[in-house]
Formats: sequence, structure tokens, C-alpha cells
Amino acid sequence: MAAQRRNLMQSHQSWTDDLPLCEMCGVGTATNCVYGSDGKGSQSHPNEDGHLRFRGEDGCFLYGVFNGYDGSRVASYASQCLTAELLLGQLNSTHSDSDVRRIITEAFDVVEKSYFETIDDALAEKANLSSNYLPPHNENLSFHQLSSQGQKVQERLKELELEVSGGATAVVALIHNNKLYIASVGTNRALLCKSSSDGQNQVLQIGRPHSTDNEEELQRLAALGVDPARVRQAGQISGQSSTRRLGDYRVKFNYNEIDLLSAAKGMPVISEPEIHGSQSLESVTGFLLLMSEGLINALESAHGPEQANQEIVAMVAAELALQSGLEAVAQSVVERIKRLHHDVYVSGRQRATYCSRHEDMTLLIRTFNYPLAEGGATPTQGGRIYPVSVPYSNSQSTSKTSVTLSLVMPSQNTLTNGTNTASTLEEGTPTPGSQSPTATLQSTNTQTQSSSSSSGDGSLFRQRGSQAAQPDETGRVPPYVDFTQFYRLWGSDHSEGGLGPQ
Repeated sequence: MAAQRRNLMQSHQSWTDDLPLCEMCGVGTATNCVYGSDGKGSQSHPNEDGHLRFRGEDGCFLYGVFNGYDGSRVASYASQCLTAELLLGQLNSTHSDSDVRRIITEAFDVVEKSYFETIDDALAEKANLSSNYLPPHNENLSFHQLSSQGQKVQERLKELELEVSGGATAVVALIHNNKLYIASVGTNRALLCKSSSDGQNQVLQIGRPHSTDNEEELQRLAALGVDPARVRQAGQISGQSSTRRLGDYRVKFNYNEIDLLSAAKGMPVISEPEIHGSQSLESVTGFLLLMSEGLINALESAHGPEQANQEIVAMVAAELALQSGLEAVAQSVVERIKRLHHDVYVSGRQRATYCSRHEDMTLLIRTFNYPLAEGGATPTQGGRIYPVSVPYSNSQSTSKTSVTLSLVMPSQNTLTNGTNTASTLEEGTPTPGSQSPTATLQSTNTQTQSSSSSSGDGSLFRQRGSQAAQPDETGRVPPYVDFTQFYRLWGSDHSEGGLGPQ
């Protein structure tokens, strides 16, 4: 079986070639980028992300986003193997919630173990060359000949390291019996946006990232004998912020050789998924977002972490109102985040230092009874560019807070002001019909965070009430951006030209 898996990985064949793709979702991607001093970007390595979106039998659907690192092998293998372990007859309508959770957990375990089986031979050869290789003692061999043999060994060791290194984090969504299950390993993110009958969007971030600042993960590591304070301070384990991941033989087999993990009494970095569900999708209108760590980090680097969920939901809702296809929606959102990240870097302002580079970005969108625009138009083809850089303060918050934000979106050739909220788990999203999509994203924060947006402290924005402003007799909505500070700053920089536009 291990030989079959190795052959499969080396070929273009897939276990899942015959499975139909789900047409109710779209995927957008962008490769990594490093900016030069002139603002121009260049790709530093091949794309390492992966994704899956398949439709099984009996109304079963499987989606996933994988964030690979040090190569794409683990992400690619996991996307194929996990599908084969979940959609090829393992699930049926008689399975209970606990059965489904068990099957998902077992599938991740199979992915991990079978992946390491595929690199067993390479690991054995690498270990043999590293520990047992000695140049033959032969007085007739010249120094050049001995050096040549040593160089060949070093070259082979490099080849083997490339073959076996790397890992991936994963966020996977399974729909079974019209219920949603989310399984996560690492630092990718899942958001569920649901709509209530009054057109308000409520957003749930499902689960927390398994990272070095996750208190529950730090407690798990502490129980194994690892110093949580050192882990928090380091911010990374063997080059990655994730405390759970697929693959990565170095932290799985050689963790006692890693100073930060050397005191561990058991395997500290694990591949066991955290599973959330089952969330009934009966009569749900809304959409599910699966995002790679690179996409999240790019947006948070540009605008700070506090309102990242709200911003991306606002972008998706705006694009859904413009585009007629989900693939175009997902790609447009990724491009907008990429552009935001770049613009903050070239601006040279407060957060520019956080935006010198970004990793691969992947966004998967799955809609539930959510209307798409009848005629698609990209933002660069005549569509209005909608405000998604929402105001928030730089102050720290240690309690639950609710923030009401403004969002304008188009529908049926009309413009309506909405309010945007983000939350932990309640109902909400636009409903089909003549009403324009509005978004109420009720934000619940239980963690101390500090951030700043690219526009400073948000003083260019006026706080709006919870009631949407109504268009006047001309169909216009009262302005909600206060340009007073802009004109003042303009005047200070252009003193000879007055205070700018009036």
C-alpha cells in the first residue's frame, strides 16, 4: 500500500478523479509575493496551498483549504487522501453526529500515517547517510576524490530533505445529512455568515486557530512538560506558528532535538483535528468561507486583526451582489485583499512595515440559498467600489464588545445603506427579493487585542446609528465619510493651494 501511495504521489493520477466537483462553491487564489523598495512584487516560491470541493452521494459535500509550507507535497496529498477517506462510502445517512465526528478524526489519522509511509524509504536513506556515512579509508584516494564523494553525499542529503520536509495546516467542511461539520488542524479559518429574515448578517468564526497564542493549546503543551511561556514568547515552533499540523516529520519524530520541545513527554505538535458541529443548514441563507492563513494574515497585516472577519464578509457580500459566478466572486475578493495589502505597503504609513510580503492566499466560498447578481460586473468594469475598510480604534479590549459599522451594497439597481456586525453563533444574511443585501455583523471579542487600520484611528469615519439611512428624493444616501481631517491635512501639505476641494 505504501508503494502504491508513493507511485500515486509521483504521477498525475488522483484517487478522486471520478468524483464530481461541487458547483455551489467558488475558489480564489493568489501566489505569495515579496515587495521590493520600488513597490514591485516577485514570487519567492511556487504556490504551496491546496483545496478540495467535491460532491459525494446522498447529499454529502466536502470542502477544504490547505496551507502548505516547505513545499506543496503534504497539502496535495492531504487533499486527495482525505477525500478518499470521507467520500468513498465511509459515510451514510444512518450515521449519528458522534459517528461522523469519529469518521472525520479517523480520516485525519489515516492521512497523517499514510503520508509518512510514503516517505519512509527517503527518511531511512537520509538517516543512514547522515549517521553512518564515512569516506572509505584508502591511501590511494586523493583529497579531491574524497571531497568529491563527500559533495555527492551532501547533494543527495539535500535532495532527500526536499523530498521529506514540509507540512500543512487544514480547515475542512463536511455537509452530511444537511448538517455542517468543521474540522481544523492549525491556523486556517472558517467563517459562517447566516442571514435573518430582516436581512441582517451574523458571522460566526468557527473555532480558534491552533497557534502559539491559543491558551487551550498552551495548556495542552504544558501538560506534556513544555514551557508555555517560552512557546508564547517564541511565537513559532520550528518555523511555524501552528501547534497542530499535518506532516512535518521534524516536529513529529525529532521533537526532543528541538530546544523548545525537548522536555515534552509526548508528541507536542499533533494532527488531531478539532471538530465543530453539527450545525443544521435547514432553511439557512448565507455563505461559508474557508480561508488559508496567508489570506487572513495579508488582510490583518494591512488593517489590523480586530475587524478582519467583518471586512472579508463585507467584501464577499459586495462581490456576490456584483458577480454572477462564485468563482469570480472568490477571485475578486482575493484580488481586493492582495491590492489592499500592496497599497498599504507602498503608502509608507503606519502598517506598511507589516506588509512587505504575503504568503499564498486561498479563499473558498460555499453559498446556501444566497442570491447572485443576474448580470456580473467586476469592480473594474463599471461596478462601484464599496467601502470595506471599516473603522475601529487602536485601544485594547478585554471584554465583549459590539461594533456597528457601515456598508453599502447594490441590488436591483438601487443602493441601500446597511449595518454590519460579527458574532459568535447566531442567525443572519441577506434574503432574496427586492430588498437590497444589507449586512449586520455583530462583533464579539473575548480576547485582548490591539490593532490599527491603514487610515489611522478611523477618525475620517463618522459613527452611524443602528438605523440605515434612507435615500432622499433624488435616490441619494447622505454621506457617511467626514473629510474634515483630510482637508486639514491636504491644506498643511498644499498651503499655497488653500484647503483643497470645497
